[in-house]
Amino acid sequence: MAAALRIGTYPQMGVTRPALAPEDVRFLVVSDFQFVIVYRATATPPRILRVLHGARDLQDALRGMFGDT
Repeated sequence: MAAALRIGTYPQMGVTRPALAPEDVRFLVVSDFQFVIVYRATATPPRILRVLHGARDLQDALRGMFGDT
């Protein structure tokens, strides 16, 4: 997937969502396929944590992943 390669080259390209995840986790929307890539930008190389369909409730899909309840 080209988006994953771009993340490897430009890890800061995604956006942060402080209400959903820690600041080192970024979200990249792949609009052609209606997916959201959730990744840890500070890992070397960046680590993709989840790939979710854009229609999913992100808060629900990520619940418990970062130590929240």
